Amino acid sequence: MQPSPRSQQSDLIHSAKAFVIGWPISHSKSPAIHSHWLETYGLIGSYEKIAVEPDKLESFIKGLADNGFVGGNVTIPHKETVLSLVDVVHPTAKRLGAANTLWLEDGKIHADNTDGYGFLANLDHGHAGWDKNAKSKALVLGAGGAARPIVHGLIERGFEKVTVVNRTRQRAEALALHFDALDMGKAITVADWDERESLLEDIDLLVNTSSLGMSGQPSLELDLAALPRTALVTDIVYTPLITGLLETARDRGNPIVDGLGMLLHQAVPGFERWFGTRPEVTDDVRTLVLGQDQASS
Repeated sequence: MQPSPRSQQSDLIHSAKAFVIGWPISHSKSPAIHSHWLETYGLIGSYEKIAVEPDKLESFIKGLADNGFVGGNVTIPHKETVLSLVDVVHPTAKRLGAANTLWLEDGKIHADNTDGYGFLANLDHGHAGWDKNAKSKALVLGAGGAARPIVHGLIERGFEKVTVVNRTRQRAEALALHFDALDMGKAITVADWDERESLLEDIDLLVNTSSLGMSGQPSLELDLAALPRTALVTDIVYTPLITGLLETARDRGNPIVDGLGMLLHQAVPGFERWFGTRPEVTDDVRTLVLGQDQASS
């Protein structure tokens, strides 16, 4: 008796093979996350990290189907270059000029960016109702690659004002110009790094997207005296899990959300695409990733 098309499709989904590529890639926590979900949901599949040199990226992407992959994740330095190598670039990836998630669909390679989704979902999960103010204002510290999807996400959530400060002002201005070109820049303002403490007075959300405060990096020097105690404070850094910024904010009574959840939530849409099951971000997967960090430190 021949298997039905439905059962054949089910077998394909449950034996899917996915990846994360970058150069280098040894630091990636993604295999631990996706392998945990595969085991949790009883799916037969695999997820591996693959070091792909920049000059080998095109051949790798073009060979996805031939090598049995259904998709995967993309990290630095390939997130921008990969857009020119796929068949379909989805709107968010197009607006951000970078992709982190690929999948095969109807014989075509699709690309999207789930970083902003991961950021917003982490705040939704960690502090429900954080965006309830119809005229919310945010202060974003840093204007690197991590800041772009976060600013984009806040604009899509309807934030009235998103102020970006960076140690090099030109980089913050370049970010604002990027969104101006997309007709999304009305909510964005740029200020000098030295103004960051005076800008805390009337904000609803403080986000650190810079590497300051990360293990092995300089600390983030920021006096929170002017920050309203109702303002949510979050840091995309998760090594350490509670950065100096989050510790100071928590001690003075502000709600905080750590950065680990952003990593976990951004992985959800890709897993669902590749393996046919939408995973939940639970304490178990958080503990797993944190345990890896402690073991490697």
